[in-house]
Amino acid sequence: MEKKAREEIVSSRMIQKRVQELGRQITQDYQGRQLVLLGVLNGAFIFAADLCRAIDLDLTIDFIRVTSYGKSTVSSGTIRLLKEPSIDLEGKDVLLVEDIVDTGTTMAWLWDHFQQSPALSVRICSLIDKKERRTVPVEVDYIGFALDRGFLVGYGLDCAEKYRNLPAIYSLE
Repeated sequence: MEKKAREEIVSSRMIQKRVQELGRQITQDYQGRQLVLLGVLNGAFIFAADLCRAIDLDLTIDFIRVTSYGKSTVSSGTIRLLKEPSIDLEGKDVLLVEDIVDTGTTMAWLWDHFQQSPALSVRICSLIDKKERRTVPVEVDYIGFALDRGFLVGYGLDCAEKYRNLPAIYSLE
């Protein structure tokens, strides 16, 4: 049985407003610094694209790819880095841009991985933070929305690679 998107949780308008607010905050926090946005593929590509346009700084953007979910709605707990950044991170401030931080397993692993790189600093920006599902401690520095409603799709978030193209965020049946 095919799952279908149902209840709208966050509208497209609310998302765009919050992305602009995050962009202003990040712009202020990184004035005079060398910022590198590292978007986590595939889920964060839409959020990262909108966020980088909302940040009024000369910045660099690149993407990394990790896997922990596969085709399931539950994380396997095994993280694999499939694509490293192609940008030299030495002496730069890295902002990991993620679609959703749920159990924290992937983001804690990524944070630790990039803390060991020659980057000057590593911080996290996530469109959605689901703190109540944390199994691994991780601090999200910039949070779009703190949500706790079921399995979410849309605006880059997927279920088995479907629903990413929805303009808002929905829960699944």
